[in-house]
Amino acid sequence: MTTRPVPISLLDRSRTRAGEPTALALHETVERARRAEELGFDRIWVAEHHAVPGIASGSPPLLMAAIAARTERIRVGSGGVMLPNHRPIVLAEQAKMLAALHPGRVDLGVGRSLGFTAPVRDALGVHDYGPDDFAGDVSALADLLADAGPVTAMPKGVPAPPLFVLATGSGLAVAARLGLPVVVGGPLVHGDLTPLADYRAAFRPRHPDDAPRVLVSVDVLVADSPARARDLVLPEAWAMVESRTTGAFPPLRPEPALRLTARQQEQVERHLDQVVHGTVTDVAEQLTAIVERTAAAEVLAFSSTHDRAALRDSDAALATLHP
Repeated sequence: MTTRPVPISLLDRSRTRAGEPTALALHETVERARRAEELGFDRIWVAEHHAVPGIASGSPPLLMAAIAARTERIRVGSGGVMLPNHRPIVLAEQAKMLAALHPGRVDLGVGRSLGFTAPVRDALGVHDYGPDDFAGDVSALADLLADAGPVTAMPKGVPAPPLFVLATGSGLAVAARLGLPVVVGGPLVHGDLTPLADYRAAFRPRHPDDAPRVLVSVDVLVADSPARARDLVLPEAWAMVESRTTGAFPPLRPEPALRLTARQQEQVERHLDQVVHGTVTDVAEQLTAIVERTAAAEVLAFSSTHDRAALRDSDAALATLHP
């Protein structure tokens, strides 16, 4: 990235792979974080998903603790904790405990997604969670982290970890009202920029030095050639197509589990169009265009492919673009 370098961080979703023990995905996430620190990345985040065959991470605070214990410098965060599943006081104390044990290294990203399917929502006990619910919980969480809530989140006196909102339209409004940075992806990266402009215009700083801050979450894979990079993207694309057919997001496979119809192949191609991929030069140009278009302060790269060695190589190449 030459025209406007911004920090690049990683988001690891602990993707499972067909034929492997599910728990291996968690160990690989920790190991990836350790390598990311060696490569010079400043931040790695983990995700929350429940009862999803393709994703092993159901508890960001637990995985963050494991990563922080195995690393020394890199920031660890959640991308994100889903507030419908957690009371603000519990999450605040988990985050503050992590911040006390690993000072200056903890980030807390929160979102409002419900369970992927009706049985998962039944198991979580949450079926309805609207924008007002989210706004109230984010506000309560921010106060508890700052030792300003109706009760004291322990441990008291720990500097509040930075709070980020994983945002869509309504989430952007919440973040603006509370003076919080946002993480955006998908349509907000590639489509209409009006919601980002509205967020910046409506931003109310909590502290004098606060300003609107946007992180863009982008699927990124780097390889020695565009064709090889395309091949690396395909396992995730196949998983997305399979999930639309079966209702379950599956483990990564080296070949598609289904014989693709013409319509499904079109879906694969649309997925490919949304992924930043190619040689390191190609990826630098694509990320520069996204950053310039969105005025992002940071790129949060979430990358997954079946070939673990290729993912390691992709991370190493991506690290050369990190300023």
